[in-house]
Amino acid sequence: MDPETGIYKNNVKKESWRTILTLAYQSLGVVYGDLSTSPLYVYKSTFAEDIEHSETNEEIFGVLSFVFWTLTLVPLLKYVFIVLKADDNGEGGTFALYSLLCRHARVSSLPNCQLADEELSDYKKENTGSSLQSSFGTRLKSTLERHRVLQRFLLVLALIGTCMVIGDGVLTPSISVFSAVSGLEFSMSEKHHKYVEVPIACIILIGLFALQHYGTHRVGFLFAPIVLTWLLCISAIGLYNILHFNPSVYKALSPHYMYKFLKKTQKGGWMSLGGILLCITGSEAMFADLGHFSQLSIKIAFTSLVYPALILAYMGQAAYISSHHTVGSNPKIGFYVSVPEKLRWPVLVIAVLAAVVGSQAIITGTFSIIKQCSSLDCFPKVKIVHTSSKIHGQIYIPEINWILMVLCLAVTIGFRDTKRMGNASGFAVISVMLVTTCLMSLVIVLCWQQSVFVAICFVIFFGTIEALYFSASLVKFTEGAWVPVALALFFFIVMYVWHYGSIKRYEFELQNKVSINWLLSLGPSLGIVRVRGIGLIHTDLVSGIPAIFSHFVTNLPAFHQVLVFLCIKSVPVPHVRPEERFLVGQIGPKEYRLYRCIVRYGYRDVHKDDMEFENDLMCSIAEFIRSGSPESNVTSEDLGKEDDKMTVVGTRSTHADGIQMSEHSTEMNESVQREIRSPPPTQRRKKVRFIVPESPKINTGTREELQELMEAREAGIAYILGNTYMNAKKGSSWMRRFAIDYGYEFLRRNSRTSSYALSVPHASTLEVGMIYHI
Repeated sequence: MDPETGIYKNNVKKESWRTILTLAYQSLGVVYGDLSTSPLYVYKSTFAEDIEHSETNEEIFGVLSFVFWTLTLVPLLKYVFIVLKADDNGEGGTFALYSLLCRHARVSSLPNCQLADEELSDYKKENTGSSLQSSFGTRLKSTLERHRVLQRFLLVLALIGTCMVIGDGVLTPSISVFSAVSGLEFSMSEKHHKYVEVPIACIILIGLFALQHYGTHRVGFLFAPIVLTWLLCISAIGLYNILHFNPSVYKALSPHYMYKFLKKTQKGGWMSLGGILLCITGSEAMFADLGHFSQLSIKIAFTSLVYPALILAYMGQAAYISSHHTVGSNPKIGFYVSVPEKLRWPVLVIAVLAAVVGSQAIITGTFSIIKQCSSLDCFPKVKIVHTSSKIHGQIYIPEINWILMVLCLAVTIGFRDTKRMGNASGFAVISVMLVTTCLMSLVIVLCWQQSVFVAICFVIFFGTIEALYFSASLVKFTEGAWVPVALALFFFIVMYVWHYGSIKRYEFELQNKVSINWLLSLGPSLGIVRVRGIGLIHTDLVSGIPAIFSHFVTNLPAFHQVLVFLCIKSVPVPHVRPEERFLVGQIGPKEYRLYRCIVRYGYRDVHKDDMEFENDLMCSIAEFIRSGSPESNVTSEDLGKEDDKMTVVGTRSTHADGIQMSEHSTEMNESVQREIRSPPPTQRRKKVRFIVPESPKINTGTREELQELMEAREAGIAYILGNTYMNAKKGSSWMRRFAIDYGYEFLRRNSRTSSYALSVPHASTLEVGMIYHI
C-alpha cells in the first residue's frame, strides 16, 4: 500500500500469482461473510408462510432450482463477469458508478469543479470499448449535460442506492446473528428457547458494535479463517446430506423445476421469491469492496470456493428436506435441522462467528460509504477515526456506529423472527441491485462506449430477474419490507437536504464574493496593520475573495503578514495522487503576500493530521514561490484569469529535490543545500527553516518572499473559518423554507464544524459569523 495515499496497488499485470491468491484468501473474510451465511435463513424464510413442503418434493426442488439459477445469473454472471469491470480506478460501489458518469458526461452536482481537475491522472480512465463514441451515446451525453432534471435524477438514484446500502447495514447484522443463534432451539425446550434467543442475539450485537472503535485490523487475521472454515463446513455437510439422503437431488438444478414450482404454487410461489432472494444477500459487497482487493482475486475466491460451497450447502439442505416429510407446514425447515446432531454445537459456534464476521464487513462498508457521501457534500460532517495507520479504508464513525446499534437492536427485538427480517433485508438488497443495473446501463454507453443495444440487453435480462424479485418483496411491504424503506427515506432526506443546502450556500458565496479590484484598492497593507503570522482563510470558493474576508477586514484592525485562501475540496475520483494534491496561485502583486491554495482529495482519500498538513501546505507554497510565481504587474485583463495562474504542486514527499522544511536545529551539509533562516526574534516558539536546493539559483525578490513566509510560519498559523447561518428569503416556498431554515440548519448545528474537518485545535481557530439570506 502506498503510505502517502493509502491506495492499494492492485494492477493485475504486475501482481504475482502468490499475491493474487493471498488477496483471494483475505477477501473471504471481508467480501463473502454476508453471502456465505445466507444458507442459515433462505429455506426457513421461503417456507415460512407462503408455500408448504409436500411429499411430491416439487416445492423444495423448485426452490433449489431458483436458488441455483439466481446464484449463477446474479453474483456469478452479472457481478463477477460484468459489473466488476466497471471499476473507478480500482474502486467499486454505487458511488464509483456515479463518479464515472460524472466524469464522462459532466453531470456532477459538485459546484466547485474546475478544468484543472480534469487534468488529474486518474480523472479519465482508459476506454474499454471503441474509441469512437456512438451517435446515441453522444446524444445521450449532451442530453444529460443540458437538462438539470436528469442530473438530479441521477443523483437521486445514486443516493437511493446508497441509502439502501445503509439500511442493509442495519438489517444484515440482525438477521445474520439472529439466524445463527436460532440453532439453540435444538438444544433446549421451546419454552426456554423463546426467552433466550433474542437476549443472546442482542448481547452479541451490542458486543459487536462496542468493539468497533478498536478497528478490525486487530482481529482481522481471524476473519478469513473463520469464513473459510464455515464454507468448508457447510459444503461438507451438504455433500454428506446429498450422498446419504438423496443423491439424485442434482436433477433439481434443471430450469424445468422452476416452471413446475410456479405452476403448482402460483401466487404463493411468486410471493415466496422474497425468501429465495436472500441467497444473494452480500453480492453487492463483491463490487463495493473492490478497492481493497483486485478483480482477479475476487473472481478466483468466488468461482473456486464460495460458489461451489454455497451450491453444495443448498443442495444438501434440499436433499435432507426431500426425504423428511411432515403433515402440513414444517416449522423445522431450516439450516440446523439438516446438520447431524453430533455436529450441531460446533456448527452453531462457527455459524455465530461467521455471522459476526459478515456483520462486521457490512458495518465497515457502511462507515466507508458514509465517508464517501460526506466527502462529496451529500452527508453532514461526522467524526471519522482511522483505526489503522497501515490498512487503508479501516475507519470508525462513532455517531453512525451507535445509531446502527440502536436500529439493529430495535429490528431484532421488534421482529423476533427471520421471516420479517428476511422480508426487510431482501427488499434492501434487491433495491441496491436495481440501482446498480440502471447505472451500469449508462456506464456501458457513456464510459465503455458500447452500442445502446448492449445496454438494453443488459437492462432487460438482469432487470427482468431483479424486477421479479422486487415485486415479490414489495408485496411483503407490511410484513417487514417497510423497514428499509423507512430507513432509506430518513437517510435520503438527511442527505438530500444537506446536499441542497451546501449547494445553495456555495452559490450564495459565489454571487457575493469580493472583486479583486476592491482588494487592489486597499494597497499592500490591505488598509490595516499586518501582524506576524499566517492567516489561513478557509473557503469553499475556488476563485475570488470570499465575503468573510471583507467582513473580517471591516471589523478587525489587524491581519496577518501572509494570507492564504485555503480551499479543501473533494473531486469525483477515488484518489488524488500526492504529486497533484495542491493547486497554488498568487492573488494580486507579490508584495501583498496573498496566496490561494486548493487542496484536492478523492472521495476515498485519507486526510492528514493538522501538523503534517500544515507542513505540506507551507512547502507547497514555498515551492510555488521558488519555481516562479506570476509576475507582480497585475492588469485589468488579468483580474478574471486567476484560475489560469494556478500551479500544480505536490506534497513534500513528491518533490524531494525541492524545498524542504525543518523545525529542528539539525545541521545540514551546506555544500549540497542552502538554508533560509529568519532573524532571531526575542521570543521564538519554534525554529523553522526552509532548506533550498543548490540549483537553480533564486533571485533576491524570491529569497525575500521565502524568508517572509518562513518568518510567518515561525510565528504561527491561525485558521479563519466562516460560521454561516442561512435563512430562506421572504416569499420562498414552504418547502424551501423548511429545507433551509429547519432541515439544513438543524443538521449544521448538530454536525461537525469545518474546523474539525481541518483537524485544527480550537486555540488556533477564529470563526467569523455571517448570515446568508438565500
